[in-house]
Amino acid sequence: MEETAIPSARVLIVDDESSVRGLLLAILGEKHDCSEASSAEEAITSLEKNTFDLVISDVNMGGMSGIDLIDFVRGSSPDTVVMMISGNKTIDSPIEALRRGAFDFIRKPFDIDEVEIAVSRGIEHSALRASKRRHESDLEEMIEERTSRLNYLAYHDSLTGLSNRVFVEDSLAKTLSTAGGSPSAAVLLVSLDNYAAVRDTLGYSVGDGLIREVANRLASVANSSARPARFEGDEFALMVDGHSQEELASLAEQVSHMFESPFKIRENEVYVSASVGISISPGDGSDAATLLKNASAALSHARKLGGDNYQFYSAQIDAIVLRRVELENNLRHALERNELDIFYQPKIDFVTGRIVGMEALLRWERSELGQVTPDQFISVAEETGLIVAISEWVLRTACSQTKEWLGRGFDLQLAANLSPRQFQQADLVERILKIVDEAGLSPRCLNLEVTEGSILNNGDPAIGILRELREAGVSISIDDFGTGYSSLGYLKNLPIDCLKIDKTFIMDVTENPDDAALVMAIMTLAHNLGLKVIAEGVETEEQLKFLRLLKCDEWQGFLCSKAIPAVAFEALLDGFVGVAGRGSKTSFVSKSV
Repeated sequence: MEETAIPSARVLIVDDESSVRGLLLAILGEKHDCSEASSAEEAITSLEKNTFDLVISDVNMGGMSGIDLIDFVRGSSPDTVVMMISGNKTIDSPIEALRRGAFDFIRKPFDIDEVEIAVSRGIEHSALRASKRRHESDLEEMIEERTSRLNYLAYHDSLTGLSNRVFVEDSLAKTLSTAGGSPSAAVLLVSLDNYAAVRDTLGYSVGDGLIREVANRLASVANSSARPARFEGDEFALMVDGHSQEELASLAEQVSHMFESPFKIRENEVYVSASVGISISPGDGSDAATLLKNASAALSHARKLGGDNYQFYSAQIDAIVLRRVELENNLRHALERNELDIFYQPKIDFVTGRIVGMEALLRWERSELGQVTPDQFISVAEETGLIVAISEWVLRTACSQTKEWLGRGFDLQLAANLSPRQFQQADLVERILKIVDEAGLSPRCLNLEVTEGSILNNGDPAIGILRELREAGVSISIDDFGTGYSSLGYLKNLPIDCLKIDKTFIMDVTENPDDAALVMAIMTLAHNLGLKVIAEGVETEEQLKFLRLLKCDEWQGFLCSKAIPAVAFEALLDGFVGVAGRGSKTSFVSKSV
């Protein structure tokens, strides 16, 4: 039977008898790297300088005993195996040696085979110890590495590599707990103004690319005292230590400037702007949660001001946010409480001078607070998504009312606004046509008004929806034309029938040459494209005469009537014959005349 080869090892032989050392050297020296020591003290010196796999030591020597040497070896070299040798006949020494940590015990006089077998077992045991220790060390390193990785993931954003919200909250908490009440910490929350439009139009991969590029630019703006982080979604944060309000304003301006040049994402040049909200401790909060909440309130205020600006937190902003929350809560119950109503503003045909339609406009009358103006609640309805349910209610109610007026012999077309939010409904076309059908109306009796921004922000899907509606017979108008993107060349590609010139241009059309030139240009281009033109906000006879000279098709405004309840509008229909404006003075003629 073939013998298993014993691996070569480093062996230290410790004995105060040179003959014993010589014998063991003769037995082991050919196979192993052996060293010798004549005392435990000499062995310690050798062990301090070298590493051994096995120590073979006598029990009784002059000075320190071999048993006491065991403790030193175990403490200084845990993988080294200790074997004891002794000529004592009692078992006390072997038991004590084994109890102290010796691996084996060899009695004098030696049996060569017994020594070789014992040494072989000792060396194998030493190798196992070393292997186990390496495994434990590797396992410990792996645990440390994975723990470090988990800690990194817990405090960093995987997309950008920046610190995340958890890190921001923890870091602020630590900073504020040691600030001693001094104004030493500030937060700038940065939000992309039109990120959702970019992501929805160009895709999520481009959206992610934009987030990464913004993170890179933000990191370049930051410095040792301004630490960037990705807060959540399209929001970023800058944590700043020890800066004045003027320095924070300068930093916010630097952040705004970094959005002036386009972001190159794959083959796309993407333009975005950002809003910034700033809060400073301790005035705006002495703890992390309050400081972040107030920075968020300032950011929300910056967005409501149109974006692309920065705002410092103030108590006034807090009051605005509180009012907005109250407004939102009440708006959620406005429909069930029957607080919403529809007013109608007449649209007059320039040729016949008669009312040919009306625009349905939403009004909100709260019993305890009175009328809430549209500019106060429409934006809230849009942001919360309540506008979808409200818009459907408006369309359903106005269609039913229009059917009633058509039954009385009036030839009218209803104009209703389509919210940008509604374009996100996959079944929008079916919903609208169902409402029209349930009211008993022809689709040709409905004109839907949309803004330029709502079409461009929703891209091709919005154009597809408008095309379907138009093919079904619904006419489409661009509302408030001239206040948005106003791309005249873009008009020819849109499925529309009419342009409504915003009242801001009509207001000074007879006094401001620029407004007059713009209205003339819009009118000419629209007519060349086969589009009808409606002027909003007509309030004077001079404005009416100017628009008639340009062959405007229809108009609406206070010169005829403001938006009025259905009952009042019906009375206006009953008494209205037409508008006489051919001479020098415009007059409204009723049936009683």
